[in-house]
Amino acid sequence: MKKIAIAAILLAVPVLPASAALSGFYDSGEQISTILSSEAVANALRQAPIGSVSNTGTREDGANEWEVRTQECDLKVYLVPHAPAGVGKVTYTIDVPKACE
Repeated sequence: MKKIAIAAILLAVPVLPASAALSGFYDSGEQISTILSSEAVANALRQAPIGSVSNTGTREDGANEWEVRTQECDLKVYLVPHAPAGVGKVTYTIDVPKACE
């Protein structure tokens, strides 16, 4: 009788779709990888060696703001998040509004 009651309870519980989310650590790593692998960022920095990469906030439209520093330039880079269509992780596109001069 107990087994039937447990089975009935389990069948009554709604099934929710699975969702995958990266922890903050892995998500920020994903964002940094996106920045470091971007040809647009490399060209905006004039191929200068990077001193640091720092998250500096969020733009009004929700894009993540990052600062990439070199010896002669502080470059603002924005990552626009794109939610997956189903199960998966958030991906990012780069917005580099201004290159180093």
